[in-house]
This record gives sequence, C-alpha cells and structure tokens, in this order.
Amino acid sequence: MTDAGVVFETETVSTETLATLGEGHIAYVKQIRSEDVPGLFPQAPKIAPGLKLFALHAADGTPIMLTDSREAAIANAWSNELQAVSVH
Repeated sequence: MTDAGVVFETETVSTETLATLGEGHIAYVKQIRSEDVPGLFPQAPKIAPGLKLFALHAADGTPIMLTDSREAAIANAWSNELQAVSVH
C-alpha cells in the first residue's frame, strides 16, 4: 500500500497507524440504507425505511454528513478540502 510515496508492509502496520492514514485529508463516501441512519447519525430525524443514502465519513470513520446523492457527499468533501474516496 502506498500513501504519499511511503510503502507499508501490511504485516508490520498497526491498527492504530492504519486508523490515522489520511486523517484530515481523506474522507470516504459509503452508500447506506436508511435503516442504518440512527446508528451513524443519532441526531438525524426519522427517515422512511428502504431508502438508499450516502454518508460521508472522515478517514477515521467518524460520520460527517448524510445525503441522498453521492455527488452531494463528494461536493461537501471538496468544500472542506478533503479528498473523497468511495467505499464499496
């Protein structure tokens, strides 16, 4: 794996080190179901079940925002000077 020209051997990288990679620079977009919203965004209003939504997370997994379009999540990342990547 390469990050900014540094090569990491997967057997020698700690979980803590992996959790900090990209911190403050990278965010990820993940498609979620509306049923998953309360666990990720407890402050969000009730949302109808069965909807496909997109969550933007910080590199460490902290939820940042929720939207109904992937493009809006990416735009929010860019407006906060974060490089957005997708998680499948």
